[in-house]
Amino acid sequence: MFRTLRYDNMKSVVKKILRGYRRIETGRMIAFRSHWGYQSEYCNPAKGNEKGGVEGELGWFRRNCLVPVPEAKDLAALNEQLLAACVASRARTISGKGMTIGEASQYERALLSPQAEEGFPLEEVLYPLVVDGMGRVRVKGNWYSAPLPPGLRVTAVVGPLRVEIKHDNRLVADHPRWYGQGHQNLDLEHYLDVLERKPGAMAGSTPLQQWREAGRWPECMDRLWRQQEQRHGKSAGTREMITLVRVGTVEGWDRLIAAVEEAMRLGVTDAAAVLHILRMPDPEQRQRHASLLAEEMAQWERPMPVMDDYDLLLIETTGGIQ
Repeated sequence: MFRTLRYDNMKSVVKKILRGYRRIETGRMIAFRSHWGYQSEYCNPAKGNEKGGVEGELGWFRRNCLVPVPEAKDLAALNEQLLAACVASRARTISGKGMTIGEASQYERALLSPQAEEGFPLEEVLYPLVVDGMGRVRVKGNWYSAPLPPGLRVTAVVGPLRVEIKHDNRLVADHPRWYGQGHQNLDLEHYLDVLERKPGAMAGSTPLQQWREAGRWPECMDRLWRQQEQRHGKSAGTREMITLVRVGTVEGWDRLIAAVEEAMRLGVTDAAAVLHILRMPDPEQRQRHASLLAEEMAQWERPMPVMDDYDLLLIETTGGIQ
């Protein structure tokens, strides 16, 4: 660990700039440097020349590692790419130096202070936060769902990639962190109890829309849903889908999707049949049983009754009702 580190005047570390080099640091910054055992210094505002070597290296890294703009599926994958670029740059020799970056790092290691044995938790803990009437918790300007009744006080553990919602020191929700303001991260699993009481709200719900956008609700689920509605009616059919979602959250969502696709391939639309396929341990045995089940269930398939003909009994005539 370096004995002294020099910083810009970032709001995350500096609460107030005083005369000269004196600063009032944030409590989080004081705890951080106290844990690792180093002193902090701060540059004058708008004086990049005070750390010119650092600025120059940042420019090199930006030009060589961030141009063109790298592509990654998420922030964690992007960090892995950047870490690999940093490791590769250790073989580089800075102009005017006689050692590579890796060799210079090994040389200066003997001159540094010993590192603390325990790490420092980087997550920010926010308490108290209150669950609103829509089952959401507001964390740093964004909304995250939590399967809790409105009005409960909870704690949010905010990391660079994840946001955890805890109640009574128990983890109740874990979300990818959103940056910016006004975003909603709503998990369909957190609203199943509400949707089971009000199944008509599921089709147009924001959590379901976000699952579709994220690829968590494939087209086969919608096809099965339509079949369930034709078989049981809209409300009962939606409740059947909610039952499947509950099972998928416990036994594996990927396994449930595979079972739904297999059921649709075999022409089986009953939720019980999907669960039977899901829980068959051997793939060959699953396919054999699914084929037998499809043949057995086919004899019980009946279309929904059409009640329009009964209106003929209510034809009003001049002589009354026939």
